[in-house]
Amino acid sequence: MNLSREEKSWILVDCGNSAYSMAVTTALLPIMFGMFDNVKRSMDLGYFNSIASILVAALSPILGAAADYKDKKKRFFIFFTCLGVLSTASLAFIPPSSGQWQLLILFFILSAIGFAGSNIFYDAFIVDVSSDERMDKISSLGFAFGYISSVIPFGLSLILIFLLGMEKSIGYQIGFIITALWWGLFTVPMIRDVKQIHYVEPGKDTIKNSFKRLAETFKQIKQYQTVFIFLGAYFFYIDGVDTIIKMVIPYATAVMGNDTLDTFSLLAILLIIQIIAFPCAIFYGNMAKRFSARTMIIIGIFTYIISCIAAFFISSVWHIFILGAMIGSAQGGIQALSRSYFAKIIPKEKSNEFFGFYNIFGKFSAIMGPTLMSLTTAVTGNARWSIIGIIPLFLVGFIIFIRLPVEEK
Repeated sequence: MNLSREEKSWILVDCGNSAYSMAVTTALLPIMFGMFDNVKRSMDLGYFNSIASILVAALSPILGAAADYKDKKKRFFIFFTCLGVLSTASLAFIPPSSGQWQLLILFFILSAIGFAGSNIFYDAFIVDVSSDERMDKISSLGFAFGYISSVIPFGLSLILIFLLGMEKSIGYQIGFIITALWWGLFTVPMIRDVKQIHYVEPGKDTIKNSFKRLAETFKQIKQYQTVFIFLGAYFFYIDGVDTIIKMVIPYATAVMGNDTLDTFSLLAILLIIQIIAFPCAIFYGNMAKRFSARTMIIIGIFTYIISCIAAFFISSVWHIFILGAMIGSAQGGIQALSRSYFAKIIPKEKSNEFFGFYNIFGKFSAIMGPTLMSLTTAVTGNARWSIIGIIPLFLVGFIIFIRLPVEEK
């Protein structure tokens, strides 16, 4: 499959921002957060994940509608990318010895807003760089190369952490700098090469007209029935996916304990998940062409249900390695095909507005999972039960999802 210059530049953004997902959301930040003396439980990070999600979700539809106007999409994309990159780098300058965990969380929330905000417009750019027939493949390649390329900055960070001392914060701090630089550099080709092709002609009052367009979209909700059925399903099943991504380190640590599961083993497991996710995301993209994206998303949902059940019974490090392999097999595929499936069913000239809805459904759903896990742990005193509470979200998502029409292969 020959890729255009625009498609390659678009894919490179996934290579850059996946480093953030790995380092900040999943691995390095949760560990460094737990190093602060005045932090009671690493699982509390779930509450702050939820705060970031609420802020992003509240902004998404308006920003999306405003960015649909000519020449606006890239400006928004650049602003939020810069916010995310700079905030990620700022995490490096707040060591646990400072005791200022509140400041660390502030920069984390800002970085999460930058990451999620930039992804609204990045995802929406897929309609400008690719055709409907190529979207499943291009989206899957984005996630696939994002996973495998993020191994490089994360691997470098892991080596530094090991050499400088697993219990010392300096390696994690340098890791944040590496992540920020990686993210920023891989965004440059997108800024240079990709242009907004589908757009709405601007009027005199952009913000006011954006609200009007949002109101019109809701009035015409029956016209977009397939879109909103998908969003309803996505709201639930992506909650489980995002929760596992964000809470895998705190959950594994809480269940297994630091004596059984050392920090280096945890980070190594995450590295393996990234490596496994690379070929599996490409596999999902290829199978979508043969069996449809709809079928492969359903397979991904049930893979996660089985993974949640397995996670409840983990009792050794090898169990977690196997569990990580299961998660990695579906993680990239379900995310990539959800993105491309949605891009194919929305009006192209309103891509940012609809990806604003896509983001708000995704981010508001991400409030439930981490909060549920944190609350369940607080109430029961046993983090093991929290993973079971995620399963109904996948089941509800599946029940709604099967209402969608069967695609032509």
